[in-house]
Amino acid sequence: MRPSPVVSAIGTGALAFGLALATSPGALAATGAVPQSPAPDAAEATSMAEALQRDLGLSPSQADELLSAQAEAFEVDAAATEAAGDAYGGSLFDTDALTLTVLVTDASAVDAVEATGAQAEVVTHGLDGLDDIVADLNAAGDQAGVVGWYPDVAGDTVVLEVLEGSGADVDGLLADAGVSSADVTVETTSEQPELFADIVGGLAYFNSGGGRCSVGFAATNSAGQPGFVTAGHCGGTGAGVSIGNGSGTFQHSIFPGNDAAFVRGTANFTLTNLVSRYNTGGHATVSGASQAPIGSQVCRSGSTTGWYCGTIQARGQTVSYPQGTVQNLTRTNVCAEPGDSGGSFISGSQAQGVTSGGSGNCRVGGTTFYQEVTPMLNTWGLTLRTS
Repeated sequence: MRPSPVVSAIGTGALAFGLALATSPGALAATGAVPQSPAPDAAEATSMAEALQRDLGLSPSQADELLSAQAEAFEVDAAATEAAGDAYGGSLFDTDALTLTVLVTDASAVDAVEATGAQAEVVTHGLDGLDDIVADLNAAGDQAGVVGWYPDVAGDTVVLEVLEGSGADVDGLLADAGVSSADVTVETTSEQPELFADIVGGLAYFNSGGGRCSVGFAATNSAGQPGFVTAGHCGGTGAGVSIGNGSGTFQHSIFPGNDAAFVRGTANFTLTNLVSRYNTGGHATVSGASQAPIGSQVCRSGSTTGWYCGTIQARGQTVSYPQGTVQNLTRTNVCAEPGDSGGSFISGSQAQGVTSGGSGNCRVGGTTFYQEVTPMLNTWGLTLRTS
């Protein structure tokens, strides 16, 4: 059965936000699909106890017990740290056993620490010793294939993370740093860390009102400033944006009539020509913006549902959203949900457009519309990032 043309889930808080950002949208009858409005996280917690129940799967009594034990541990830790003196090597709170362990580098400090109510454990390095090892590694500089290192206080070691299959010269790094192999633990990882402000299609961003949408495609404006294209209903001109440790502002935004926007980066924007494939892994690469024919396969990336594919069914569709009518949208049978708004539509390596709205969901399927990207580039003098 074909999904209903109205997506009721979008009305949970997100719809009102979309209305507030639209430029004089008017009150239209809900006879068509609803835009994929920016959505805050679905589950809200009004207290720390509720957050622990939601995120850690604790019962109310377990959450209260954990918070009480943790508060007590904070007080004990202050006394234990003072008791340990120069031998203090760090503190560890076990959320399962609800116990505090204070590490010391001198066995003579054990009795004083345990007198405060904390457990004590003698270690070789402790915090200061591990920090010294990290400093030595930092001074040695980067090593290809080594993605990072950090002090593991619980293990009294420094962990070196090495990219799997990279053939990283760990011994060479340790020699340059003057660090013994006995003082580090090498762990392999399959993922290379990326800056959170890397502009990758489909990743989430948040606007100043707390709503969430998705990046379309990285681009620069006519002045060469970095940014990305996205949906216009995600924010009005001048609205602020945060993405990881980066920030930006809506330089251009049109909704209704069209559903298009360009967010200009104001801090820590690093452009890429990538689109996240989320659940299938890796990235799609953008090499241009050639329009795919109707009937072509197209895939969509968004921060709520990830990566889904389908078929381009029609172009030039007018859609009457409750917030306003949008013209010249492209119709697909790809599913989408709230928060996917603004995310990338790509066919092969060619950028097609940004998610506007639709009906259905990614459990039963649906119809999703996107705004073509090329008119945005031409109208605002934008240059798509293709390398």
